[in-house]
Amino acid sequence: MAKRAVVGVSNGVPLSDADIEALADEAERGYPVKALRRRGGRPLLGSAPAEVVPVRIDPELKAAIDARATADDTTTSEVIREALRRYLEVA
Repeated sequence: MAKRAVVGVSNGVPLSDADIEALADEAERGYPVKALRRRGGRPLLGSAPAEVVPVRIDPELKAAIDARATADDTTTSEVIREALRRYLEVA
């Protein structure tokens, strides 16, 4: 049995020139867009995609936020969001 010349790897599977050519041919024929699996993204945090809001904070406040996040086993962002929700009295 002849050995295939490996020219690439996909998900740990060795690919030969023939494999790559077959994949290229398949791609050139096109894919049914509606049949493709929708990729997930970040989950919504509320009723719409979240917005990044840059905020400057002093080192002591940052240290306190980081300490709280570690103590609560959560993220810095979640600590900030929760603090803002409580301060602004919104859900």
